[in-house]
Amino acid sequence: MDKVRSHIMVCGGTGCISSGSEELITALNNELVNAGYDKEITVIKTGCFGFCGQGPIVKIHPDNVFYVQVKPEDAKEIIDEHIIKGRLVERLLFEEPEEKKKLEKHDKMAFYKKQYRIALRNCGLIDPEDIEEYIAFRGYEALGTVLSEMNPTEVCILIKDAGLRGRGGGGFPTGLKWELTNKSPGDEKYIICNADEGDPGAFMDRSILEGDPHSVIEAMAIGGFATGANTGIIYIRAEYPLAIKRLENALGQARNYGLLGKNIFDSGFDFDIMVKLGAGAFVCGEETALIHSVEGSRGEPTKKPPFPSEAGYLGKPTTVNNVETYANICPIILNGPDWFSSIGTETSKGTKVFALAGNVNNVGLVEVPMGTTLREIIYDIGGGIVGDKGFKAVQTGGPSGGVITAKDLDTPIDYESLKAIGSMMGSGGMIVMDDETCMVNIAKFYLDFTQDESCGKCTPCRIGTKRMYEILEKITDGKGTLEDLENLDILARMIKDTALCGLGQTAPNPVLSTLKYFKDEYIEHVVEGKCRAGECKALAKYSINPEKCIGCTACAKVCPVDCIEGKVKEVHIIDQDKCIKCGACYDACKFDAVIKP
Repeated sequence: MDKVRSHIMVCGGTGCISSGSEELITALNNELVNAGYDKEITVIKTGCFGFCGQGPIVKIHPDNVFYVQVKPEDAKEIIDEHIIKGRLVERLLFEEPEEKKKLEKHDKMAFYKKQYRIALRNCGLIDPEDIEEYIAFRGYEALGTVLSEMNPTEVCILIKDAGLRGRGGGGFPTGLKWELTNKSPGDEKYIICNADEGDPGAFMDRSILEGDPHSVIEAMAIGGFATGANTGIIYIRAEYPLAIKRLENALGQARNYGLLGKNIFDSGFDFDIMVKLGAGAFVCGEETALIHSVEGSRGEPTKKPPFPSEAGYLGKPTTVNNVETYANICPIILNGPDWFSSIGTETSKGTKVFALAGNVNNVGLVEVPMGTTLREIIYDIGGGIVGDKGFKAVQTGGPSGGVITAKDLDTPIDYESLKAIGSMMGSGGMIVMDDETCMVNIAKFYLDFTQDESCGKCTPCRIGTKRMYEILEKITDGKGTLEDLENLDILARMIKDTALCGLGQTAPNPVLSTLKYFKDEYIEHVVEGKCRAGECKALAKYSINPEKCIGCTACAKVCPVDCIEGKVKEVHIIDQDKCIKCGACYDACKFDAVIKP
């Protein structure tokens, strides 16, 4: 085999693929052939680098040079300049906004400086479709160690000592969960990976499966050994075609290498994994609902006890963890529990992956030690608010979480601290909102989602979330009353106390938190018929400030209903009877002449 002197790593995650990374790979390979370098330079499709807002991303090894927003037409310049002549392509380097300086190495970028990758350790570093690359980075070494040197009880104790808690939202101690299944009597046991990931804006689990599927497979085998299970099940939503493809490819490779199947590492331990496709039900994030769906029944939760560790899949003892939880297992085995427990806070050990999105400059996947503050994530890693606008709130925990305001930005991220300020960790969605966001509309967005995702089994969730959504819709349509606000609060607390499962119990959180911190906006909608952000169209009324309008006609040109009148260099006027309140004029005006309601 010819020696390769350099690798061109190209992000092959879903986000970058949608931006043309596969076409870029083809173009790079073609240019290498044309230049006669295809035998000594290899293009590798990797998993997600995390800096999604700057994709497609190209990283060249061993130079460690990081190029951003690379297009297929840039391929020739990269090969001609960087590969052949050894010169940087300056225009493709990332420029740090505050420093106004081009950076060639990713570890110098603010986005990466405070990150610590454990769950995402191999994403962007290896080819996820090549098991040998995973093995080269200590892949399956942890499984070999466990099967040759430990017994199941010792594995459970090790994970307990590490302090790993479930990354799916509840934060239940992983080692304890494994121990409970281990101790449950039964001739047949199961271990399940929840890869259904239903939070709006969340893509942590998908990115791990796309970029490092073997880390989950290996961890499930370790978990199977620890709990006494010989069968693993990965429950993944069908809307993740790339993750499914790479997962099934990895499972086939693991079987071919004898890392799944009979008598793994000549230990006498048999273990294999099957894939079950889900239809994308948010309620299946609750483990009993997930188990029913795997069994072929409706995804509805059941009252506990009995817990799955006693009677789960097919009535047998079952362990359920999510993708990110499993992604932490192998490093803990290899580096020891003391190493992992030294990271994070007293009650929340290790790191947490967040999908940072919304009105923030640096959108992407972020993995930070527990205890990192929200301010550090939003301003240091996230680069602050888009357009230098003011920060208003951040929603953590997805539809089950709550909004966090500026006064709590210095809250350390851990399970207890977030719960104490009315939010939650959740699976890791983090939506940042600027000062032009309508908080009533945000609450309605999340209630629209949860009432639609309710399985319908219990009345408080099935009917209650629907009634809450209807009240919010009434308020945003300008038809609400002060009595509606009282009813909304009463209804939210009633659902929280009486719903059967976590979906219903946490569904009111976005409403309760926005009522707590932004009640003035609710009152404005009801009493004044005003939406200060202009997002509630029924209450919107765009106008033009005659002192700022210069008659440039930009607003009139973009108006889809021709409701803006005025000649060039004359003050323009909006015909309120024709205006459909789309906001196009506001976005087009460069002189702040269009007044947003």
